[in-house]
Amino acid sequence: MNERVKLKRIREYAFQIFHDDVTGHDYYHMERVARTAKQIAIEEKANLFICEAAALLHDVGDAKLFEQPEKNVKAMNLFLKSIELTAEQIKFLNQIIKEVSFSRGVQVPATIEGRIVQDADRIDAIGAIGIARTFAYGGANQQMIHHNTEKSTSIQHFYDKLLKLYDLLHTTKAKEMAISRQRFMEQYLEQFYKEW
Repeated sequence: MNERVKLKRIREYAFQIFHDDVTGHDYYHMERVARTAKQIAIEEKANLFICEAAALLHDVGDAKLFEQPEKNVKAMNLFLKSIELTAEQIKFLNQIIKEVSFSRGVQVPATIEGRIVQDADRIDAIGAIGIARTFAYGGANQQMIHHNTEKSTSIQHFYDKLLKLYDLLHTTKAKEMAISRQRFMEQYLEQFYKEW
């Protein structure tokens, strides 16, 4: 089975898991992150297959999305083995998936492929798409849009995470791709407060 066929199977697998997600972590998020990761990987001369595969699967073990994330990761590994990925490739993908998450702290992935997937995921969290995903996640988790208290709200999420992401990007290409999205978010917040 060649890499193109394996990626097709991985896409189908990601679709099965994420197609009905309403939190902004749906299959289209996986596709966008994979597309962005591929663009950055070409620029960085990184392993395209690993970047794309890891991007498609990067939320499989996310504890905020699944009650039993470890079970999901085990099932994913069995699937990857069934489509003839090597033990080394599976280990590499698992490492990237563990390192991508923002909530695990500001850590820098050990490999360029990990840094690329993390950058691609962060790019999808900002700009117009990022704003839409923020409110989708907030709504799905009974979060208020905005409140003048210390409550966790969707608008507060901009300050807790989204506005910080640009400075945490690793690659030059990612920063180039993200600059207009960063400006858009800042403009959005200005307009939001005018209307509020």
